[in-house]
This record gives sequence, structure tokens and C-alpha cells, in this order.
Amino acid sequence: MTEQDENQATDSFEVVESEKHGQRHKGIYLLPNLITTGALFAGFYAIVAAMNGDFENAAIAIVVAGILDGMDGGVARLTNTQSKFGAEYDSLSDCVAFGVAPGLVAYSWALTDLGKVGWAAAFVYVACAALRLARFNVQSGSTDKRFFIGLPSPSGAGLVATMVWFGASRGITDGNDVAWIAAILTAGAGMLMVSNVQYHSFKEYHIGRVPMRVLLGVIIAFAIVLLDPPLVLLSVALIYIGSGPVLDVLRRRRSST
Repeated sequence: MTEQDENQATDSFEVVESEKHGQRHKGIYLLPNLITTGALFAGFYAIVAAMNGDFENAAIAIVVAGILDGMDGGVARLTNTQSKFGAEYDSLSDCVAFGVAPGLVAYSWALTDLGKVGWAAAFVYVACAALRLARFNVQSGSTDKRFFIGLPSPSGAGLVATMVWFGASRGITDGNDVAWIAAILTAGAGMLMVSNVQYHSFKEYHIGRVPMRVLLGVIIAFAIVLLDPPLVLLSVALIYIGSGPVLDVLRRRRSST
């Protein structure tokens, strides 16, 4: 039985139990859905902050949404509280936090100076993020778990958010100097999300007992991030996003030889 079948069976069991007690509604698991709500709120806050010109906090909110999005699925698996409702709710939250919010934040920060080109670049990103999430939901049970097909939406949002964060932290509050760069990165991230380029998911690595050097490496990584968070995180986002096309070219060359 697949994971999806197990979830459907669980949902069916909940319906039967509810009918026995004369109830017609199904209960939901609180903890993972509460974390998902936190990610949704962070995305909403990013939109409000960008409307008020607070671009640095808007970008940070999207980064926080990405952290929470990584937590809800892990918490659901650890506590055995996975459900079809949680998966659908998570997808809708992702569409706001990693689709609409980054597009509007980038548009408010830099793309307004480009007129129609600016809002077109922002819309391309938002539409591609929605398509990426829809495709992921359809293919989630039939693809290699080690790889994502197309850039994951949290990673695309991370690129846009850290770009805005980096610019705002350097005093760039309008798009006169970086409008075209922002448009290319925003639209490019969207196009990569709906591409067939494979990105490593790192899902084969599990948290458990690790050598002491691994913990030391994590501590050093945190220290490096704290030196200049927007610069370091933007660099990490660019490296990860660039790794997909590079590895894809290398795979094609190996297969052709």
C-alpha cells in the first residue's frame, strides 16, 4: 500500500468513526497544521510589509516561511499525523508563501520601475510557482524521492527573498540600479520551477546519530551565516539553483558518451 493509499484509508476510517457518533465532520491534526499556518502567516506578513516599504522584514518573513515549511512535514512524519488534508493545506500555504508573496515583494521592491515588463516578470514567477506545486502534487507518488523535477518552490522563493534582503540591507530601496537584474532573477527562478531540470532533494539523509565532526560543521555553518546573513544565504541560493543546470549538462554528456 502506498503512502497516499494509507492516508486515504486513514481518512475513510475517520469518516466511519464520525458517523458512528452522529458527526459529519472529520478532525484534523493540530501540530503540523499549526506550523503550516505559521508559514502561511509569514507569507501574508511579507506581502503586508512590502506594501509598507519594509522590504528587509518582508524578505526575512519569506525565509521564515521556508523554515516552517521544512518543519511541518517532518513533524507530521515523526508524530504519525500525516493526512490528505494536511498535504492539501500545505500546498495552498506554499502557493501564498512561495508564490504570491515573493512575486509581490520583488515587484514592490524593484520591478515597478520597469512598468509592464516588471509586473510581467512578477506574474511569470507567481504562475510558474503555482504550476510547480500542481505538478508536484500530481507526480509526488511516481518520482525518485532523491530528486525534484524542477526547482522547488521554497528554493525559488529563497532566491527572490535573499535578493531583496541583500539589496535592502545595502540601502537599495528602489529598482533604478537593479531592476533588470531583479526581473531576470525573478522570472528565471519561475521558469526553472517548471523546467525538467533535476535538483537534489537530500531526502535520503536522515537526522539521527552522527559523528562529532558533523555537529561541528553545522556550528561553523551557523557562524558563517551570522557573519552576513543576506549575503551568505543569497550565495547559497545561487549555488543550489545553479547546481541543477550544471549537473543536468553533466548527465547529458555522460549519457551521450
